[in-house]
Amino acid sequence: MKIAFLVNDIQTEEPSYTTTFLAHKMHTLGHEVYQMGVGELAYYPEGHMGATAHRVPAAKYKTAENYLDALQSEKAIIEKITAPDLDIIMLRNDPASEGEGRDWARNAGIVFGQLALRNGVIVLNDPNSLADAINKMYFQHFPESVRPLTLITRDKEEIRRFFADLKGNMILKPLQGSGGANVFMVRKDDATNLNQMIEAISRDGYIIAQEYLPKAAEGDIRLFVVNGQALKHKNKYAALKRVSKKGDVRNNIHAGGSVEKAEITDEMLELVELVRPKLINDGMFMVGLDIVGNKLMEINVFTPGGLHTCSKLEGVDFSEPVIEALERKVHHKKAYETEVSNKTIAVI
Repeated sequence: MKIAFLVNDIQTEEPSYTTTFLAHKMHTLGHEVYQMGVGELAYYPEGHMGATAHRVPAAKYKTAENYLDALQSEKAIIEKITAPDLDIIMLRNDPASEGEGRDWARNAGIVFGQLALRNGVIVLNDPNSLADAINKMYFQHFPESVRPLTLITRDKEEIRRFFADLKGNMILKPLQGSGGANVFMVRKDDATNLNQMIEAISRDGYIIAQEYLPKAAEGDIRLFVVNGQALKHKNKYAALKRVSKKGDVRNNIHAGGSVEKAEITDEMLELVELVRPKLINDGMFMVGLDIVGNKLMEINVFTPGGLHTCSKLEGVDFSEPVIEALERKVHHKKAYETEVSNKTIAVI
C-alpha cells in the first residue's frame, strides 16, 4: 500500500503525534509511506494533484522518535509524487493551527484533496465534507441532544442575555481555533470581565457561548471513532481522560492538561451511536470525540490526536485496527474502482 500523510509542516511534527505513530507503524509493516506539508502541494500540467514528498530510507526504525528523526533529517528521500501514484492520502493538517501569514494554508489540504479524488486515490477524511467542517459550526449539524446549550454570535448583548438565562457558568471560545486558545469561563458571580473576553475573541470572528458543564471540572474524554464505531481493540477502547491543571478551564494537553486512563460508559457509547449516521454520511473515517458527562464538547475531524497515548495507557497497539481498516479500503477500491464513492469507501 502506498500512503501519503498531509501535515501542516513536516519539521514541526512530533514523535507523539498520531500521524507519526501511524506512519512509523505502517513503514515497519512494509508499506510505502510518504509525508508532505501543505506548502509542498502542487497541481501539475498533466492534470494531477501531487506534492514534493518525504520518506525515510529503507531501514528498520525501532521507535517513532528514530523514524521521525530520519524523516526530518538530510537523510530523508525527497521526491515528486502524484495522486495516481498513491492508494491513500490522509489529510492530517490542522487548518486552525496555521499562524499569521499562512491564511493560504488553511484550506489547502481540502482543495488539493478534492482534486486528488479525480485521480482515483482514496482521500481520508472525505475532503468535500471537510470543507463543511472547516470551523466549529459543523458541530451544530449533529443532534441537539448530544450538545451543550450553545449560542454563536458576534453580538455582545445577545451573549449577555444568554449568560443571564443560563443562571450558571458559561464558556466563551472562538468559532475557529483549536488547542484551547482564547477559551474563557465566565462564572455566575463574576461577569465583570465579560466585555473584555468578548472583545478578545471577536477580533478573530464569531464567538461560541456555551453552557458550562460542571463535570468538566473532572476532565473530559477523548474517544476515537473509526468507520463510525468507537475504536476498540483487544477489548479496550482507544480513549484517554484529560484533566486540566489547577485553575485552568481547558483540558487540552497542549494547554497543560494531564492524561490518565478513561472509563467508557454506556452513555458515551450512546453518543457515538447518535453521531454515527452523520459521520458515515460525510465519509469521516477517523474522528476524535471530546466528551464531558453525557454531552459532546467537540468532534475533531481534522487531526484527532492522542492515539499513541491511548495505546500506552491501555497497553494495546491501536494502530493495528486502524491500519487493517486502511488496507481493507484499498482492497475495496481496487475491486470497485469508480463504482463506489470516496465517502462510502472512507467508512467501510
